[in-house]
Amino acid sequence: MIVSMKKRMFLVMTVASLILSSCGGGGGRPQFGDNEYPVTTVGTQSSETQTTYPATIKGVQDVQISPKVAGFITQVNVKEGQTVSAGQVLFVIDNVTYQAQVRQAQASVNTAKASLNTAKLSYENAQKLHENGVIGDFELQQATNQYEQAKATVAQAEALLASNKEMLSYCYVKSPAAGVVGTLPYKVGALVSTGNVLTTVSNNSSMEVYFSVTEKDALEMSKGEGGQNAAVSKFPPVKLKLADGTLYNLDGTVTKMSGVIDAATGSVQMIALFQNPQRVLKSGGSGAIVIPHSNSSAIIIPQSAVSEVQNKKFVYLLGADNKVKYSEIQVAPQNDGMNYMVTGGLKAGDKYVTNGITKLSDGMEIVPITPERYQQKIDEQAKAMTAGDIVGAMKK
Repeated sequence: MIVSMKKRMFLVMTVASLILSSCGGGGGRPQFGDNEYPVTTVGTQSSETQTTYPATIKGVQDVQISPKVAGFITQVNVKEGQTVSAGQVLFVIDNVTYQAQVRQAQASVNTAKASLNTAKLSYENAQKLHENGVIGDFELQQATNQYEQAKATVAQAEALLASNKEMLSYCYVKSPAAGVVGTLPYKVGALVSTGNVLTTVSNNSSMEVYFSVTEKDALEMSKGEGGQNAAVSKFPPVKLKLADGTLYNLDGTVTKMSGVIDAATGSVQMIALFQNPQRVLKSGGSGAIVIPHSNSSAIIIPQSAVSEVQNKKFVYLLGADNKVKYSEIQVAPQNDGMNYMVTGGLKAGDKYVTNGITKLSDGMEIVPITPERYQQKIDEQAKAMTAGDIVGAMKK
C-alpha cells in the first residue's frame, strides 16, 4: 500500500513537472509539432543601471603622531576614539633632562647679558676718554671689539636657550589637527623613540573614499567630457555601499582623478568625498562605490533570448526571408539577472527570436509569431493535459 502511494505521488510530480516545463520560456520549447517561434522587434526604453567598485574609506586628514624626542611616556591624556582639537596635548614624555637643559641655557643667557652690560660700560667710557684725548684709537677699538663680542655671546646663548626650549616642547606631543584619536599602542611607562607611531588622528567630519576605474573607463570619461577636470566636475553623485551591505544615507561627490595609471593593475584611482556628520564612516573601513547610469534609449532584451558561447553572447535575428541568423551582440557588464542591456550588435527595428532558441540553427527558416500567440499556445497545451490524464497515469 505504501509503495503504491509513493508511486502515485511520483507520477503526480512527474506530470506536474511536464506542465511546468511546457509553460517555461527559456531556451527550450514545448513540442508543438510546427515551426512557429515567437519574434519581437527591438525597441528602446529608459534604463537605470549601476556600476560598483571596491573602495577604501579614509579621513580627509589622517595624521600619524610620532614623538620628536626619545623617552618614557609619563602621561597619556586621551582615549581611543576621543575627539581632539588642533594643538591639544596628547602625550607627555619624561622631560626632566630637557628642563635642566633649559635652566642651564637660561643661566648662560643671564651671564652673557651681565658681561654685555659690563662691556657696554667700558665701551661708553672709552668713547669719552677718546674724545678728551686720554686714550688713543687702539684702546677705543679694543673696547669696541669687547662690546661686540659680548653682544655675540648673548645672541649665541639665547639661540641655545631657544633650541632647548623647543626640545622641551617636543616632550608635549600635540595634535596637529582636529579629529578622532585612533588606537593607542603605547601606555604610560613605555619607552618610545622618533620612529614609533603613538597614534593616528583622523579628521572624519568628511571622508574620502578611494576607488579605481579601468584605464578604458577613464579614457572614455575624459574624452566624452573634454578633459579630465571636466569629467570630474560633471561626474554624477555616487553612493557608498557599506561593509554590511547597506547604503550610506548621503551621496558623495567625485573630487579627484589620478593623472597616473597604475602599471600593475591598469587602473586609475579616483576619490569621492562624503560628509560624515554622524561619524558613521570610519577611517580604514571598506565598502563599494555605486555609480548610477541613466540611459533614455537603452535596448533591453531578456536573457532567455541570448545564448552564450566562450563568453560571447548571441541572438537569432530574423531576416526578410524568415530565416534566422546567429548574430553576436555586446552587453553591459551589469544586469539584473533577468535582462541584458545591449551595447552593440542590435539596433532599433531589428527582430529577434525570444524563446526556443536551443531548437534553432543558423539559416533555419521559421514561421514568426507574436510572443502573445506563443504564450497562448503554451496555455492551450497545458489545458490539454486534463485531470483525467493525470488520474489515468496514476492508475497505470
